[in-house]
Amino acid sequence: MCKNKQLIIIMIIFSIFTTAPAYIYSEALPEMRVHFIDVGQGDSILIQTPSKKTILIDGGPPKAGKKVVSFLESKQIKTIDLLIATHPDIDHIGGLPQVMKSVKVKQILDSGKLHSTKTYARYINQIYKQDIPIKIAKKNEHITVDSMLKIKVLNTYEKNKSNNQSSIVLKISFKEIDMLLMSDVEIEQEKSLLESQDLQSEIIKVAHHGSNTSTSLGFLQEVNPQIAILTYSKENDFGHPVDRVVENLYKVNATIYSTAAFGNVEIRTNGMDYFVIPQRDPINNLEDNAG
Repeated sequence: MCKNKQLIIIMIIFSIFTTAPAYIYSEALPEMRVHFIDVGQGDSILIQTPSKKTILIDGGPPKAGKKVVSFLESKQIKTIDLLIATHPDIDHIGGLPQVMKSVKVKQILDSGKLHSTKTYARYINQIYKQDIPIKIAKKNEHITVDSMLKIKVLNTYEKNKSNNQSSIVLKISFKEIDMLLMSDVEIEQEKSLLESQDLQSEIIKVAHHGSNTSTSLGFLQEVNPQIAILTYSKENDFGHPVDRVVENLYKVNATIYSTAAFGNVEIRTNGMDYFVIPQRDPINNLEDNAG
């Protein structure tokens, strides 16, 4: 074998052994996993934090309760460190009683907005039945679940606000990656946030399932998201998402993932980079249905 070929082989072997540890180390870095669960027309978000804590935000409508529990079981989650009920609408808290019956919940963060419905009564009754500590969210407070994350409440209930206007809005930051979870707030709350908060985020969960009540262009330009998550059902009766919202997302060059098209959507991040893992490919799904 000529000396040049020997030199090349030695360099390749040296490269493998010197670069492999760096690759292994990068894989071992703590990561955050955020799951946007496909609960149909509603919201349910599971966060697995870098320090292996669990946060569940909403539980979808009542019929989605079993699906959320099944999803938690698939991730081998038996304990929720913090359950956040963003507001008392049926498509957000309806599935939570089933979750509380099936999984140990250490603490609940609630908007404080009361609601006179059977769904809300079942939610409250289950909290008392399971003896779960409950705390009312306060605007601008920082939530401590994992020391590696910064979680800030940007909006919550105030006097004379509707259910949607009372929604808990969260900004979650892991190193260089920011995520804005808008629940169901309206344009009025967006304006308030523009005046008082640092909104720039790589990822946004679009407010109110892409309804016409929210997601102004000026707001999106301030957030400047790379990824936009839309949570809705194909069969919804509300026309979600409306064309204006989708067009606004395109105008800011956001890549859209919807639970209606992609099913469950997972985002993994090490705090520096992220990647999106959809449950299904909507194009292949259409081809399968056509066949």
